[in-house]
Amino acid sequence: MQKRIFLIFLIGMSLNSFGQKIPSIKSVNFIQEGEVSKLIIDLTDHVVVDKKHIKNDKQIILDLKNVVADSKFMRGVDTSEFSGATVYISPYKKPGSKNDLRFAIQLRDNVRSFIENKGSRVVLNIENRFGVFTRSKLKQVKDDEFLQQAKADGQKVLVPKSNNIDDILQNLTQSGVKRYVGKRISINVNSISYSEVLKLIGDTSGFNIIIDDEVGSLKPLTISLTNLPWDQVLDTIMSLGNLVALKYGNILSIKTAEKARQEKQAELEAKDKNKALEPLLTKIFPVSYAELPAIKTILDSYTTPQRGSIQLDNRTQQLIVKDTIEVIERMKKIIETLDTQTPQILIEGRVVEAEENYSLRAGLTNGLQASYDPFTNSGSLDGFAGTGAFEVSSAPSASATSFLSIGGDANPFSIGRFTNLAFTLELMESESKGKIISSPKVVTSNNEPATLSSTIQRRFLTFATDTNGNSVPSYQSVDAQISLEVTPKVTNEGAIAMDVSIQKTGFGVAETDTEIPPTTSRNITTKVLVENGSTVVIGGLYETNDQELEAGVPFLKDLPIIGWLFRSAYQPSKTRKELIVFITPRIVNQEEAGLVNRELSSELGL
Repeated sequence: MQKRIFLIFLIGMSLNSFGQKIPSIKSVNFIQEGEVSKLIIDLTDHVVVDKKHIKNDKQIILDLKNVVADSKFMRGVDTSEFSGATVYISPYKKPGSKNDLRFAIQLRDNVRSFIENKGSRVVLNIENRFGVFTRSKLKQVKDDEFLQQAKADGQKVLVPKSNNIDDILQNLTQSGVKRYVGKRISINVNSISYSEVLKLIGDTSGFNIIIDDEVGSLKPLTISLTNLPWDQVLDTIMSLGNLVALKYGNILSIKTAEKARQEKQAELEAKDKNKALEPLLTKIFPVSYAELPAIKTILDSYTTPQRGSIQLDNRTQQLIVKDTIEVIERMKKIIETLDTQTPQILIEGRVVEAEENYSLRAGLTNGLQASYDPFTNSGSLDGFAGTGAFEVSSAPSASATSFLSIGGDANPFSIGRFTNLAFTLELMESESKGKIISSPKVVTSNNEPATLSSTIQRRFLTFATDTNGNSVPSYQSVDAQISLEVTPKVTNEGAIAMDVSIQKTGFGVAETDTEIPPTTSRNITTKVLVENGSTVVIGGLYETNDQELEAGVPFLKDLPIIGWLFRSAYQPSKTRKELIVFITPRIVNQEEAGLVNRELSSELGL
C-alpha cells in the first residue's frame, strides 16, 4: 500500500536581475513504496543536484543549485509517523548563496540513498532499513509472494520495525509468520550442543543471551545453514529444540518449552495463594442512573471467588462492595462507564399533506332549443337589449371560480322563420390548492416507545325516523386524528435506529349536505437508521385522479364543427394529493449519556 504526503502543489516562476528564467519548484511530494521512501521534487526545468550524507548526525543533505521556490515550500514536514528511516524533512535557503535551496532529511538510522535526476524531476530514494538496495529483485519478489500468501491464509505476518536488535528480538518472541531482517550468517556444525550454537549466534548478532541449564542437556545438534539472516537461523534452532524465548530489553532468555510451562504454572499458583492472603477492603459506590440489580449481575463475575461480595441498598441507590484493591479498582471503572444518563431523544416530525383540485365546464348546458314557423318572415334579433343575455361572475378565494353565460331562456330571440331560439353557453373554471402541515414533537428515553396524538372532533347534523315516521334531527360526532409512535434506540456510534408508526385520519367530502362525510386514513410503519440531528423522509404517497364526463345525442354529438350543439358541456376534472413525512431525531443529553469521548473497553484492563 502506498502512503503519501502531499506537501504543497504550486507553480512558481521567478526572474533574475538579467530577465532570464530561473527554475522553480512546482511540487514536493513524499511517498513510501514498500521498503523505499521517496522524496519527489518537480521543477520547471532541469537543475543540478548535490547529495551529502552526514553519518554523525544521521542526516542526508540535498542541495538544489540555482533554484527558487515560493515561501510555502519552506515548511518542515514530520514523517515520523511512517515506519521507514525518515523522521523529518526541513527545506530552507542554503546559507551564503543567492538562489540555492537545501533539503535536510533527518534519519532514524544511517541507511543508504541515491538520486534519480529525470529531466525536471528529482527523486531521492531512501532505504527504510539498511540492506534494502543490496537484496536482489528476485528475492524481493519471493518475499512479497510469501507475505501475500501468508495473509491470504489468514495468518498474522510479523515484520520488525527496523533492523535494531530490540525490534528483531521482539519479532522473534511473538507467534505468527515472521519476516527476517537480520545480518546474513552461515553455520556448519557437527554434533555440537544447543548452548554453543546459541552463543555463537549471540556473539554474531550482538545481543545478550541467557541459556537455561536444561538446554545444554539436549541432544547435540548437527546443522548446515548458509547465507541466512541470523534471526531466521535462531528461530530455526529454537524450533528444532522445542525451545521458547523471553525478551527483556535486548536480553533474550532461552529455556525448554516444558520448563517454561512449569514456571508459568507455578507463577499462577503463587498468584492464587497471594490472592487468598491479600486483605479485603469495603467500598460504597453510588449509582445514579443504572438499575442496581443489572449492575450487580455484571459485577458478580469479577469478584474474587469465595471472598468477594456485593450488596445492594435500594433506599440510597448504592452498591456495597467488599473485595481486594485490584478488583475494587476494576469495578470502579466498570461502574463509571455504565452508570451514565439514559439518552433522551427529541423526535420532531413534520407531516405535509398537499391537495390540488381543478375542474372546467365548457359548452351548452341545456342544448339548443328553437321553433320553426314557415309563415313568418321576421328577421328581428331580440333579447340582447334586456338583462341576463350576457353575464360574468367570479368569487376570489382559496378556491377560484370564474363563470361566463351567454344567451338565455329569459330573452329568446328569432332569426328568420326560427322562433323561440334558446340556448345557454356555460364557461366555468375552478381551481383550488391546499396544504396541511402537522408538526408533532415528543421526547422519550432510549429504547422506550413514545406516542403523541392529536384529535379533532366534528359534529354533523343527521336525521332519523322515529316510531311515528317523523324525521328527527340529531348530531353525530366524527373524530379525525394524527398520531406518531416512535421507539428510538441509540447505537454505540451515536446514530439512532427508530421503529416509526404514523397514522393520520381526516374528513372526506360528503355527497349531500345531510350526509356524514366519510373518513380517510393514511398509515406509515417503518424502521430507519438516522444520524443524530439528521432529517429523513420516511414516507411519501402521491395520488392523482383525472376524470372527463361527456353526454349527448348519439351520432350527432360526434359530428365535426356542429357536434358541440348536441352534447353536454365538456367537464374535465383533476385531483392530486400528496403526503410526505419528515422525521428528525436529536439526542438532547449526548454528553451526559456518555456518547461523547466514550472510553474504550480496553482501558478497563479486563
